[in-house]
Amino acid sequence: MDDVLLGAHRPFGYGYWPLPDDDPGVAVQREPVRLVSPDGGLVRGVLWTPPVGTPWKTAVILSHPRGDFSVHYACPLLAAAGYAVLGFGTRYMNNDTDCLHEKCITDVQTAHDEMVRRGAEAVVLLGNSGGGSLMAMANAELGIGDGWIGMAAHPGEGVFMLQVIDPSVADEGDPFSTVPELDMYHPDNGWRPWPEPCSYDPAWVDTYRAAQRDRVARLDAIAKASIADATAMVPTLKAMDGASDPLAYRDARRRAVFTKYLTIYRTLADPAYLDLSIDPDDRALGSLFAFPDPFDANYGRGGLARTMTARGWLSTWSGLSSGAKLADTMPQVTVPTLLIHPTADTEIRVWQAEEIVAAAGAEDVTYIEMKGALHYLEGDRPEALQHVADWLAKRFP
Repeated sequence: MDDVLLGAHRPFGYGYWPLPDDDPGVAVQREPVRLVSPDGGLVRGVLWTPPVGTPWKTAVILSHPRGDFSVHYACPLLAAAGYAVLGFGTRYMNNDTDCLHEKCITDVQTAHDEMVRRGAEAVVLLGNSGGGSLMAMANAELGIGDGWIGMAAHPGEGVFMLQVIDPSVADEGDPFSTVPELDMYHPDNGWRPWPEPCSYDPAWVDTYRAAQRDRVARLDAIAKASIADATAMVPTLKAMDGASDPLAYRDARRRAVFTKYLTIYRTLADPAYLDLSIDPDDRALGSLFAFPDPFDANYGRGGLARTMTARGWLSTWSGLSSGAKLADTMPQVTVPTLLIHPTADTEIRVWQAEEIVAAAGAEDVTYIEMKGALHYLEGDRPEALQHVADWLAKRFP
């Protein structure tokens, strides 16, 4: 275990909870943690705890389906406020190609149980961005967690994909195939080259949104058909005698275990990125996934879910099939709930944050808007975490 000095010379530019000038700082402790879930999944993270001699009773755990939250900015700040904080990565850290949220919540359970084992009297689940829907799913399906905190939490990774996937793809095998009438990057539909703002007709946007759902449904059908083909082969395989006909056995076995990989082109095409009259809030033109023009990321190396297994797509990035959807899980989240929404977030709209809060099943619900703040809360992190610390202090030791 080592110490990190927070105070007059805090690392990473946090500048949080100012201390007197003559105070050398607060030594927040760090401990690497390596856990194995009951089904063999590896959970890796860092446990941040208050300075030596400072007792803690409540633990905060935070993660993301594929992100490494062991060094998330919330960790040292909440540890300095008196909480044990376990930031960790799931078994799919840095690679969600085969990400199953049903497995991710097992990893959340593993982290939760570890903090209880270490003496936590309460464990609060904190979800930032895609971690929000993960933590809500864990609470709803496993009944773990004594509180839920969402920071810049979107309605679910699959729901987000419904918002940004390019519906003009005519052929999934051809990244340049296009249905012109559905192309947000076509001048006839209102597009203008960056940095000019675009103007899309509201009726066209409605058609576009419906076509986005249609494309996701087509991808779902491809994924489900592949899984069904493999599943249907299992009874045949079990009935076969491999010794008597090894070649036929081999052919049946490879079909039974086959995993289809989907290459999903053009996944960064939300008209709201270029037309601020769509769902107006405090955001600027563009997307945090592209600098500066979303066009490049839609066709280039940016975007999300570019390579997925069939089951990974259905569990994580399909807004029609994924179970990690706050519209479904938040009504079952009855523990004290806090949502902090940055109003200049280019990815999450104010109305979506309000819907998340409205869907919450808890009696104790707090909603805070960070005016003008961005998705990653750059420059606003101390204030945001002060809100979290104040909220925790009123409900948990």
